[in-house]
Amino acid sequence: MKVSVITVCFNSAETIEGTLAAVSSQTYPDTEHVIIDGGSSDGTVDRVRTRVRESDVLVSEPDEGLYDAMNKGVALAKGDIVGILNSDDFYESEDVISSVVRVFAENPDVDVVFGDVVFVAPEDLLRVTRYYGAEHFRPWKLRFGWMPPHPATFVRKSAYERVGKYRLDMRIAADYDMFVRWLLVAGLKWKYLDKVLVRMRAGGVSTSGFRSSIRLNREIVRACRDNGVYTNLLFVLSKIPFKLLELIRRPGQ
Repeated sequence: MKVSVITVCFNSAETIEGTLAAVSSQTYPDTEHVIIDGGSSDGTVDRVRTRVRESDVLVSEPDEGLYDAMNKGVALAKGDIVGILNSDDFYESEDVISSVVRVFAENPDVDVVFGDVVFVAPEDLLRVTRYYGAEHFRPWKLRFGWMPPHPATFVRKSAYERVGKYRLDMRIAADYDMFVRWLLVAGLKWKYLDKVLVRMRAGGVSTSGFRSSIRLNREIVRACRDNGVYTNLLFVLSKIPFKLLELIRRPGQ
């Protein structure tokens, strides 16, 4: 199976090289890295060009935002399996993709595989500030604001072809909407991989402040309702006390 990793970037010169290295160092041989740049002006594209392999794809042009760029990447991906890795994140180890492929190979009826993520301090990539685990996730929990970590999720390309593109009318929660469509609407089969797959720098768009949190939760409610899944804002906010535990939990606990 060929694996396509999509990275969306815009003015990411300070972090993109770590992401590129994390993909190119994977031990699984049949991979491609699809980099979708939004027209950076800080030297991002120059840094990417020095590291891209012959099998990789680089597109640099204006887009309509994060999810429009993701849609471009999915359309260009030639892999049987697609993963999305942010331009300031990186894989936890060199065997992440080989571990994911093994799960797909052993479970041919599974379309979605996801693992765990750790958030790290931007100034110290070894210091874990939050553990985002998916071991207790079940699709019904989407009604209550829970979803697996998107950067640690790998999906068969055929699943995207069945379910469709990321929505462009959402600023933060189009990935949440996609999980609702994958797991509740289409009923795709999934598998949890008990492994930390990705390290994420803290401070992304969905975790950066009170206003972003309010917008995210409102978009989560809309994502459910638009797909015929009942929820309300109180249901979604009920996850907050449990989310706080992620700030103190560590892998293995």
